[in-house]
Amino acid sequence: MPLLEIKNLTVSFDTSVGLFKAVDGIDVSVDAREVLAIVGESGSGKSVAMLAVMGLLPSTATVTADKMEFEGLDLLAMSPAEKRKIIGKDIAMIFQEPIASLNPCFTVGFQIEEVLSKHLGLKGRVARQRAVELLHLVGIKDGADRLNAFPHQMSGGQCQRVMIAMAISCNPKLLIADEPTTALDVTIQKQILDLLVRLQAEHGMGLIMITHDMGVVAETADRVIVQYKGHKMEEADVLSLFENPKSNYTRALLSALPENAVGDRLPTVSDFVFEPAPGVA
Repeated sequence: MPLLEIKNLTVSFDTSVGLFKAVDGIDVSVDAREVLAIVGESGSGKSVAMLAVMGLLPSTATVTADKMEFEGLDLLAMSPAEKRKIIGKDIAMIFQEPIASLNPCFTVGFQIEEVLSKHLGLKGRVARQRAVELLHLVGIKDGADRLNAFPHQMSGGQCQRVMIAMAISCNPKLLIADEPTTALDVTIQKQILDLLVRLQAEHGMGLIMITHDMGVVAETADRVIVQYKGHKMEEADVLSLFENPKSNYTRALLSALPENAVGDRLPTVSDFVFEPAPGVA
């Protein structure tokens, strides 16, 4: 049984000009100890699909699916109270903008300890010691001092590490990383990716990596889903995707890599007609 299994997920938003369909009938599954990459350009519905799983979309969103199960539990049938016991504990998410996701009014120590208190019942000195251990685990060596820092007093890379510490604090079974290296310099990107892969292997988590960076896909993923305008264009293991892409859109993504440039220009969108790969609904 997959750790997470989604069938025919659709997410629509009610707008002033009518209904906008951001995700249109996609299937997603991920197993324990597997790294699944969901790749596509900005606006392809990658983050929206996973925010639907987390229950974090605004009230203007309508989410439907034939199936949305985590370890056999029906996420769609759960009450908000039942879902809160799972979200943040068994399913955790690292958000795209750590500075925007961390509360600027509270220290990072308070925010980590709040997760530990809510889901594990840890309080006081025990929670604080665990928070220090988590910061050490994600590569912040002066964790005891950093607990008293506010997000604006830390670098972008440090804030991203704090977000990872919060996400893994309860040893989740599934970790969703939404563009975890956005706005970080190349050296820090490499450190964050290495950290995520190491933590995933050590804790046996399922990991969903949302990205538009094909280099990240090649380096981290076991299996890849390619999305475009809310549709699944292709799904394959990572080697097959790079060696023999089935969809024109996947070929366009790979052709847009600088190392694949031919002649004096890169391909443009107008060079391709984007249709799902054969056999992909």
